[in-house]
Amino acid sequence: MPTLLDVLSSRGMLHDATADLGPRLAAGPITGYVGFDPTADSLHIGSLMPVMALAWLQRLGGRPLVLIGSGTGMIGDPSGKRAERQMLSAEAISANASAIRSQLSRFLDFGSGPTGAQMFDNAAWLAPLYLLEFLRDVGKHFTVNYMLQKDSVRSRMETGISFTEFSYMLIQAYDFTELAKIAGCELQLGGSDQWGNITAGIELGARRDGRKLHGAVLPLLTTASGAKFGKTEAGNVWLDPAKTSPYAFHQFWLQVDDADVEQLLRYLTFIELDEIAALMRQHAGDRAERLPQRRLADEVTTRVHGADAVRRATDAARILFGAGDVRDADPATLAVVANEVPATDVTRGELDAGIPITDALHRSGLATSKAEARRGLAGAGFSVNGVIATESRVITAADLLSGEIVLLRKGKRNWAVLRAGGEGWSAR
Repeated sequence: MPTLLDVLSSRGMLHDATADLGPRLAAGPITGYVGFDPTADSLHIGSLMPVMALAWLQRLGGRPLVLIGSGTGMIGDPSGKRAERQMLSAEAISANASAIRSQLSRFLDFGSGPTGAQMFDNAAWLAPLYLLEFLRDVGKHFTVNYMLQKDSVRSRMETGISFTEFSYMLIQAYDFTELAKIAGCELQLGGSDQWGNITAGIELGARRDGRKLHGAVLPLLTTASGAKFGKTEAGNVWLDPAKTSPYAFHQFWLQVDDADVEQLLRYLTFIELDEIAALMRQHAGDRAERLPQRRLADEVTTRVHGADAVRRATDAARILFGAGDVRDADPATLAVVANEVPATDVTRGELDAGIPITDALHRSGLATSKAEARRGLAGAGFSVNGVIATESRVITAADLLSGEIVLLRKGKRNWAVLRAGGEGWSAR
């Protein structure tokens, strides 16, 4: 059976590892952890690399631990940051941690068996810790020179780093040794920017406790051009469906560049490598089909949001891109479509009276004026619920799909929705 290092190396997911990790993994299952600072109420796709490493650890017979950094979240890791993070309240951190727990359950099995994942919160041991105790038991094992050599600190020396953030490395080292004591954890995983913090924990375990600990770090997610991966014009791509809709999430992966798709299939899915290679050969023969992108989008979206979300996103895309009939869509798919296009609220009274199509097109923004609407209607350029409209068309309650929306379209791909509001109707 391959070891975790074998799998990570073969998939290009290994950036560095301590020299003795290989022999340790060959000796049998290991317990390893990844820490997440709850600085937001959702993970984003940049967090998926260490999550996938934990998932592989579990699949290979190891036990994954997740450390929610409620304690360290009050400080903020300086790694990769040009400025100090804003401090969060204890209440905000607690709420964020709860949301992250739910998202991680899509990747890890939190069962009770020997490989069952466990979650810890470092506030449990950091909150009661006294400063003098910490300085005596942890601080004395590290020189300032040692800490200044770490990239996470050195990169901040020009802009300045507070003592609070400077101490982060020691606190993360303390976390590692605490998990070693209470849960038998021997391995810490993280992004390549965490190498200094991880090796500090290994040092503390050896010097203070006489423990042999190990570390492995993963590449940061970047595009082939070197740009940070997971950013759009709207910002981060989040796992929370309230922040990034499942439709937008699915579309993000569909639009991945050809230069990046093979790497992302290896990093973020459990698809076997020979199957990925076959997909790429098919892709080389017909790039227009975007087969690897479709497989990537389906796999990652299913993992994060479920198979039903993939089906609805796919059906909604067919409609929005002119390949499907809105009249055949089920209510769930219609809801996806309606939430992805500009919406205008209309009242029940307006629908009872009837809304002239020229008014509806102007109010929805599909036409800049009623005159433009009339010209477009004359050229069969507008439709209502998928049916070409004429200037005499009037929109009424009878046009509501699922009792709530009317879909307007200009050409093939410009959409707007009228959403019924007011008493007796659900408003957006």
